[in-house]
This record gives sequence, C-alpha cells and structure tokens, in this order.
Amino acid sequence: MNDWPEGWSGGRDARHGRGGADARPEGARVMPRTRPGSVPPQQRQGYDDAAGGAAPYDSGYNTGQVYGVPRGGHGGGPGGGGRGTGTPSPSYGPGARPAPDWRRRLKVGSIAVATVLVATTIGTYFWADGRMRREVDLSKVVERPQEGDCTTYLIVGSDSREGMTGEDMKRLHTGFAKGKRTDSMMILAACGSGNTMISLPRDSDVEIPTFVGSESGRTFKGTGRRVKLNAAYAEDGPELLVRTVEHNTGLRIDHYAEIGFAGFANIVDALGGVELTIEKGFKDKKSGADFKAGKQTLDGEQALAFVRTRYAFAESDLARTKNQQKFLSALAGQAATPGTVLNPFRLYPTLGAGLDTLIVDQDMSLFDLSEMFFAMKSVNGGDGKSMNMPVSGSRGGNLVWDKAKVGELVRQIQNDEKVTVTGD
Repeated sequence: MNDWPEGWSGGRDARHGRGGADARPEGARVMPRTRPGSVPPQQRQGYDDAAGGAAPYDSGYNTGQVYGVPRGGHGGGPGGGGRGTGTPSPSYGPGARPAPDWRRRLKVGSIAVATVLVATTIGTYFWADGRMRREVDLSKVVERPQEGDCTTYLIVGSDSREGMTGEDMKRLHTGFAKGKRTDSMMILAACGSGNTMISLPRDSDVEIPTFVGSESGRTFKGTGRRVKLNAAYAEDGPELLVRTVEHNTGLRIDHYAEIGFAGFANIVDALGGVELTIEKGFKDKKSGADFKAGKQTLDGEQALAFVRTRYAFAESDLARTKNQQKFLSALAGQAATPGTVLNPFRLYPTLGAGLDTLIVDQDMSLFDLSEMFFAMKSVNGGDGKSMNMPVSGSRGGNLVWDKAKVGELVRQIQNDEKVTVTGD
C-alpha cells in the first residue's frame, strides 16, 4: 500500500518515484485533492483551462506563486498565456485599474484645444469688427473710373490731434492746431503681379473736379481750379480727396484708410516698437527727430518724428514720402507676424490701439484690412515696389505729375501687370 493521497493524479511514473512532469519534488508538501465544486471561480480557471480539463487544479505552492494568482505567465489563470509560456500577465486582483488610454485622451484634448481656438478666433473677429470706424461713404463719390483687376487702397495719415492731451501734443511735437489735414497720402495696389505702394506728395498740383458735398449733398461744379492735393481733404474731407485722386489719375480707389497722430504712435507702442535701419542720421527741431545711422527700434514718439520730418532733407516732401513708405512697410511687417497675431498680449492691444483711431470706408471688412497690411508687408519684404508718383516739374511751388508716366502706371495697375514705371 502506497502513501499517496487518495485521488493523486501524478501519473504512473510519479507514483513509483521515477520523475515525470507532475512528480512530487523531494520534501514537497502534499496537498489533498480539491473537488471542483469547492474551488472558487477565479481559482478554478487553472483547472478548467488545462488540456481537456484532465489536469488537476494547481495551487501554486510548488512554483512559489501567490495562491490563486498566476506568476510570470506560468499559471493557467486569466492572461497567463498557458502553462509554461513565460508571457507576463496583468494583475486582475480586487481594486486593479486598467492602463490609461492615452490615444483617446490625446484625441479628446486636441478636439478641446481646436474648439477653444475656433471660439477665440470667432470672438476676436466680431470684437474687432465692431470697433472698426466705417465713417467714409464712397457712394458719394461721383463720375468714378472703371474697376481694375487689382484692389487699391488710399492710405492717409492725418494731423488729427483727436484723443490727445496738451501734454501729448507737446511730447509728440504735433503743435496745437485744431481740425485735421492730410500729413501723408499713398496708393497701395494689391495685385497678383506684385504689390505697389505709390506716395502722393501733399504739394502735388491737382485739379478739383465736380463733386457732391459729403455733408450738404450739393453738387459743386468743377471750374478747373488747381490746388495742392492736401487742400482737397481740407475742403470736404475723405470723399473729395478720393474724388480728386481718381479724377487726376484715372485710377479707381476701392478702399480708404486714415489714421491720426495719436493712433499711429499708439500702434507702434503696442507692438513694442518697430525695428528700422536708418542709412543716414538726421535731426529736425520741428518734428523732434534726432536719429543716428544704423539699425534701431523706434517707439511711438520716435516713429512719428521719423515719418513727419521734411525740413532736414534737400528733397523735402519727396524724401519724407520715402521714409513714410519705409516705416509703414516695416510696421506692417512686424504687425503681421505670428509673434503678434498668435500672442493675445500683443494682438489685442495692437488691434485696440489701431481700430480705435483708424477710419475706413463703409465697405471695408476685416479681411480687406488684413489684405492691406499683408500687401504692405510684402513691399517691405522685397516682393513689391515702392515709389513716388512720377513728377515732371513744378508750378507755383506745386509738384506737377508726369502725365505720360502716370498714365502708363495706371494702365499697368488696372490690367494687373508688373509695374515698370519709376518715380523719384
């Protein structure tokens, strides 16, 4: 009679001590047979998963396992991978949590970020659109030239002191004159063939044509009266200025944009200054300019002095218009960068400073305004052209435009051709 417990299924070799897969190790403790009906479900898995259900329940004592929990994938429990496979298996004990689904979390996070960006963009659009000062009615302009293939903007810098205190006027060297006059004027043609910025000297000799008063609605017949270009603005504001430019050039103006002294300086300061390279230093007591040659960052006060200086140059107004083009292109180039557009701490102050003082026509949208800035930026980047209106001489101290060159320049812009005409 042997000493094996009743029901031991170690096999013939095991019962006779000749080894085998289920042979009892030397000195091992013998466990009594466990009836399937008395084994907990989680422990019976090893029994049920055995080949054909013939293998006995393995308690795990002979392999060093924790009772009822597979170790190293050698058990037949959940995730064990079968007996002797060596595949690691997760623990499914009480309170265990599944591994986090990072792909799902990343997807949800991306959707949330995109939603916030879209909502912010839409909110910014309506906020900015509501602050635009659409005060110029181009429908009052009569006898207009035909539309061309390019989008044209008349950009005006006025000497308006609106919103400025006495201390501001003193600090910015603007003087204390009431009302407003044009301090600079330029045409920006945004074309597929390249963008062109054309300065219009305020001393340009022009004819005041027949026009309809912007306030009275009365028609004033043209008499051939010739004046300086800035006199048209002083006489009846933006609408007459547009009418005069169109009449004397033959080029239709699609949009109008005007900014005063305070707005200009505030935009520059909101951007943190504008970097500019000055080829030759100059001083001017009237404008407050005092610049040395080289690359430098101009704040609002310095920028205003730079674009207003004329008496420091032999070319006077022609030299000043070149500086105005150069600075406006640099300003647009810095404003239309990811560092400003994507940074709310710079974007909102810049938009606020500009939109509060920028006066535009009633049909101008934010898209049109952004197109204007990007066109100015391209000129600064070398993808466009900047020039003065071609001049052939003077009359009574006023600059007379070269009619032949002006005609060719207008034709090229209307047909969206590359501008080859040059100006001083």
